[in-house]
Amino acid sequence: MFGSVRGLFEKGHKIKGTVVLMRKNVLDFNTAAELTKANVGGIQSSGFKVVGSTLDNLTAFLGRSVSLQLISATKPHANGKGIVGKDTFLEGIIISLPTLGAGESAFNIHFEWDDSMGIPGAFYIKNYMQVEFFLKSLTLEDVPNHGTIRFVCNSWVYNSKLYKSPRIFFANHTYLPSKTPAPLAEYREEELKNLRGDGTGERKEHDRIYDYDVYNDLGNPDRDEDLARPILGGSTTHPYPRRGRTGRYPTIKVSKSAWMTDEEFAREMIAGVNPGVIRGLQEFPPKSNLDPEIYGDQTSKITANVLDLDGCTVDEALARKRLFVLDYHDIFMPYVRQINQTYAKAYATRTILFLKENGTLKPVVIELSLPHPDGDKSGAVSQVILPAKEGVESTIWLLAKAYVVVNDSCYHQLMSHWLNTHAVMEPFIIATHRHLSALHPIYKLLTPHYRDTMNINALARQLLVNADGIIEKSFLPSKYSVEMSSAVYNNWVFTDQALPEDLIKRGMAIKDPSAPHGLRLLIEDYPYAVDGLQIWDAIKTWVQEYVSLYYAKDDDVKSDSELQHWWKEAVEKGHGDLKDKPWWPKLQKLEELVEVCTIIIWTASALHAAVNFGQYPYGGFILNRPTTSRRLLPEQGTAEYEEMVKSHQKAYLRTITSKYQTLIDLSVIEILSRHASDEVYLGQRENPHWTSDSKALQAFQKFGNKLKEIEEKLSSKNNDSSLSNRVGPVQMPYTLLHPTSNEGLTFRGIPNSISI
Repeated sequence: MFGSVRGLFEKGHKIKGTVVLMRKNVLDFNTAAELTKANVGGIQSSGFKVVGSTLDNLTAFLGRSVSLQLISATKPHANGKGIVGKDTFLEGIIISLPTLGAGESAFNIHFEWDDSMGIPGAFYIKNYMQVEFFLKSLTLEDVPNHGTIRFVCNSWVYNSKLYKSPRIFFANHTYLPSKTPAPLAEYREEELKNLRGDGTGERKEHDRIYDYDVYNDLGNPDRDEDLARPILGGSTTHPYPRRGRTGRYPTIKVSKSAWMTDEEFAREMIAGVNPGVIRGLQEFPPKSNLDPEIYGDQTSKITANVLDLDGCTVDEALARKRLFVLDYHDIFMPYVRQINQTYAKAYATRTILFLKENGTLKPVVIELSLPHPDGDKSGAVSQVILPAKEGVESTIWLLAKAYVVVNDSCYHQLMSHWLNTHAVMEPFIIATHRHLSALHPIYKLLTPHYRDTMNINALARQLLVNADGIIEKSFLPSKYSVEMSSAVYNNWVFTDQALPEDLIKRGMAIKDPSAPHGLRLLIEDYPYAVDGLQIWDAIKTWVQEYVSLYYAKDDDVKSDSELQHWWKEAVEKGHGDLKDKPWWPKLQKLEELVEVCTIIIWTASALHAAVNFGQYPYGGFILNRPTTSRRLLPEQGTAEYEEMVKSHQKAYLRTITSKYQTLIDLSVIEILSRHASDEVYLGQRENPHWTSDSKALQAFQKFGNKLKEIEEKLSSKNNDSSLSNRVGPVQMPYTLLHPTSNEGLTFRGIPNSISI
């Protein structure tokens, strides 16, 4: 990156720079100037005089409250570390810089620098104010014989007294560990040590420490014994990914009765907010994987003679791969007895669907199962419910579908959404910051996909998934909610997060070299899979091209010490409860590195978008996606049964989510489904100068162009009337995997990271 430096500088030469930072929303710098009491270079800021305007005040105050020191990448001290320049303070504010965004300010700065100091490759920054600011970037201009050097920072900088050593930022160059310029090597390793911390202490807001912990902060037994919850992680009983230690709503514009149709009930399994659970049915009747020594015989009670398969026999339909199942039996059955002792009343459900000649699915049977009253070892007590169009049977069928959707809503929120995106990503984020330097190419590849994830996860543990939190108050499993997700995590497989592998494992696709993406979908009009495979391939192509710039062969991957430490710790500590599983990639091959990075990016971006941003469009109409059921099917001869005979509407409303719970649900999913104004989408970067490597920038531009092309194709698919599953009875085109979006509730858009 850096050439010869002889003769580049004259004595006394100054390098001009531009610093861009952002004010904190709740307290601007002008107010901070009046509040701060700090010594800066012997000058008491408490004696600071407020001059004529806010702009003057801001300029004068910051001019002695923020200092920077350049660090050489080419000239070392005697100790081998790059030479550190003098403290240099911010100067006048720049008003007309065209690239400034809302709330941002740019400042001039001039560094004293000469030939003996080489070429800058890093800098220290010190904040003497009592409030933090968000440092966007530093740009050095006209560095002799080098031109422009850019530092992309994007980090909060707190008061310097809070840090053990000054904050350091590196130029936007990229190096494998062994290729790091010698004067920067020790700075690189020191920064990683700071990020790892010492494994002790409570993580504070200003801390930049990435460390692991188990989920031991969900319960609150000190307040109420009933709020005690098991620790998740660190045991075979409750395995879990490690975490970081640390009014009036818009109407959904759909037909008021469309949600009641069997067509929409089935369509949302492949084009709704939870499209990754449905499976191809491999055997009939469906069997259970629950231990018969504990749960007895849990085999389905559905018989072949009751199924309407449009003239096909069950054997014919199985052979032609036209039977599918949404099976929540094994997941819910171990918890149904406990759940039914609370306010909620649950069934473990199985739903079998048949693929019609027109490519749409129709539900043909629902099985509702309860634990046997004589005990778990006696198996299940099951009711088999068939579709009906009129009479009390139609009400029973409607309620059966509601019990299925309640199971689906809970699995979606706790497993498909929280566990399979938010929770499983956190260990990779922690390990990345602990072991991959900001100079590392894989750090630069992955960190945009980590933006705000640990913050949103921490908020979720305080408000959503904690004991007596929003999820427990409004979703069926109540106090067993997150514990159930631990049971699901026990069967989680990292490599199955890859979309092609997921589709094959679920029996939704088979390998076919002649088909697009090398897969033949068994439901050709499967919107999530059709759109998702295009996004997956685009991500993988980008990763392949980028990684190949830095790793020419497998040995390059093996010999990268930072990379190997990163992966070892992410697996053995971050996902330590599953560390011995044979499916973990060994990360000894270039191909494995590409696959690992592609899965991480896919999970943080497209997979999360698919299960998150449709929550309000589908769930905002609570009748379509209730989150709990409050009573079981009424028995003949009871007052509840007579009520059901008279009015299916009353029976339905008295069964599903209460008004109070609905208000909670809508408040949460409305927030979760919104895009922020500062969202950064897949194929975009917060700073276009994120690297100085022109080949990497070209490959990234190619990736962005491919995503634009995909978006145009997806839009045209939604206008194709032959693709019935893309729009459905509710007239809501499937747009969740369209890459871009505007701010707000849009039902589309793939942000880079899990930031909501």
